Amino acid sequence: MCKHWAMHRVVVLALDGVIPFELSLSSRLFGVATDPDLQPLYEVVTCSLDGRPVRTDADYSIAVEHDASVLATADTVVIPASENFGDIVDRDALPRRTAEALALIRPDARIVGICIATFLMAAAGLLDGKGAATHWYQADRFQRLYPEVELAPDVLFVDAGRILTSAGAAAGIDLILHLIRRDHGSGIANQVARRCVIPPQREGGQAQYVERPVPHSFDAGTSATRAWALDRLNEPLQLADLARHAGMSRRTFTRHFRAEVGLSPGQWLTQQRVDLARHLLESSDLPVSRIAERVGFGTDATLRQRLHAAIGVSPATYRRTFRA
Repeated sequence: MCKHWAMHRVVVLALDGVIPFELSLSSRLFGVATDPDLQPLYEVVTCSLDGRPVRTDADYSIAVEHDASVLATADTVVIPASENFGDIVDRDALPRRTAEALALIRPDARIVGICIATFLMAAAGLLDGKGAATHWYQADRFQRLYPEVELAPDVLFVDAGRILTSAGAAAGIDLILHLIRRDHGSGIANQVARRCVIPPQREGGQAQYVERPVPHSFDAGTSATRAWALDRLNEPLQLADLARHAGMSRRTFTRHFRAEVGLSPGQWLTQQRVDLARHLLESSDLPVSRIAERVGFGTDATLRQRLHAAIGVSPATYRRTFRA
């Protein structure tokens, strides 16, 4: 018998100057997530401050069905980027009606900011003392304006629990898939990714594609070695093994790897092993000890430790939660 999940309401707040691509992400991704009986897992509604059409940064406006009062009913609020958010340079610059709308959000609701929506969230005090991400192009300016926010300037997204923020537009896709995975497991998140023909998972710590000077040399990257390692996660892979496969010194390999992935080789290996363990817990009846061997953690104690560090639950709890 399949498990039926409670409907989760996502409210998207469209503000003046909204960027259409970011506005569409929630309905496109949350909107196609279904349980095994093909029942929708999320209800997505869009609002403006007054329920009237909203001007976008393109050559058209968008009509919405709701005003800001619907924010009080949200389990998750998504704030897409607007071309105007970069002008919000302090709390005094936050428009009064916007502040009043944000005050309607329940204390237990999640708040998700896409791209430079981070500026609006910081001005509203939602990011004080918290980690956050924003578009790399605005990162230096954001840090100057909001030093009380712990900005991670290069990553794709930051999950700070109730408050989540992403970098540029495509990173918003990664963040929403991450939320679906957090809510319902990797199986459903992967189904959404397949339906939308997008990569199923790029971790938040992956580096943004930022502008950098063209390097003087054209050394080979590490992608082939990463593919090689993914086929051998059950083996005790060491940095020396990866560097040898790539034909680089350990120091050069580590530098290239971190520039491409945003993580050290060791962090990346642990992440891939945890991801494979989650997949096997969801999709197989293998004992935890056997899964630990298959993913390269060796013992079930190590698997429990790594899984708890990554997502805060034991293998048994994860399996009960995400399997029918």
